[in-house]
Amino acid sequence: MKIVIAPDSFKESLSSEEVAEAIKRGFQQSIADVECLLCPVGDGGEGTVDAIRHSLDLEEKWIQVTGPFGQKEAMRYFQKGQLALFEVADLVGLGKIPLEERNPLQIQTCGIGELLLHLIAKGIKDIYIGVGGTASNDGGLGIAAGLGYQFYDKDGDVLPACGQSLLNLASVSTENRYEIPEDIKIRILADVVSPICGHQGATYTFGKQKGLNPTMFETVDQAIQDFYEKVSPETLELKGAGAGGGIAGGLCAFAQADIVSGIDTCLDLIDYDKKVVDADLVIVGEGRLDRQSLAGKAPIGVAKRTPVGVPVIAICGSLAEDLPSLSFENIQAAFSILEKSEPLEDSLNNASVYLEHTAANIGCLLSLSKI
Repeated sequence: MKIVIAPDSFKESLSSEEVAEAIKRGFQQSIADVECLLCPVGDGGEGTVDAIRHSLDLEEKWIQVTGPFGQKEAMRYFQKGQLALFEVADLVGLGKIPLEERNPLQIQTCGIGELLLHLIAKGIKDIYIGVGGTASNDGGLGIAAGLGYQFYDKDGDVLPACGQSLLNLASVSTENRYEIPEDIKIRILADVVSPICGHQGATYTFGKQKGLNPTMFETVDQAIQDFYEKVSPETLELKGAGAGGGIAGGLCAFAQADIVSGIDTCLDLIDYDKKVVDADLVIVGEGRLDRQSLAGKAPIGVAKRTPVGVPVIAICGSLAEDLPSLSFENIQAAFSILEKSEPLEDSLNNASVYLEHTAANIGCLLSLSKI
């Protein structure tokens, strides 16, 4: 039996590769002569680039850029030939910022623009960027700053490259901006369709989890709206521009990037369609499967790309009550790995063992079906 194991990461617990390895161990315990092909995936959220780079055997590299608080900091990226990938969360992710310092209006993202300039100078032509999991809410202003734009207040003083500057912005200088060459293709791997502004936009949707006081939502959202009305009105209409606290919008406006489906692009890059063609079973999964997952998240994206006739089973940390009845979106069965009632921290710590047990139990059921 050939099983393709293509899970997303379990947030705050396991990487997609670790999830896939645990599931593989479970099936090896319960199914004789099983062939497990590991295809860890991501849909644009944190961990997507790691999932892709393992499949493509990319080389890890590092460069010094401006960090989230203005200091110089090493940031990694992955390269193979003229292709490069990186994840903004490696520089300004929530996990990188201590709780007491989480203020999304103070986080600087200009290091992302600096990295782009470095890659272009090295001759990279195809750049893929994961924008999920950021601690910033600057509407993309930091990207512009990293590409040479300068911002001033009403007194003519230069403003720092952070979201707070949106509230004091009076003018923008494009004198030193860098024009992205036409032969450079920059693609943003996105797992959300939120616009950059409005009640479904970056600030209202993600601001609270980044540490922004809800009393500031209206003010910050209006400041981002005013900014783009001046510099790039078309960005206000883009689906997905709100990803990464507006970093996606900034990349589109100032680096001529395109927003693409995170999961479909990931599956294209790892050549999933070829790997699954002779599979007997596909396993998908994520930390929590819920109705939001149906809007382009990894498990659904994988299931939709799986050929008709190849069963798909989801193994997840938990299953929400708002899921439709099985089967749905080509998923025939779904399992939660939780074995007992316990604190969330314990469940996160025990996820690898629970995944292994669940896969072993499913394997036993599959073996019984052959009797």
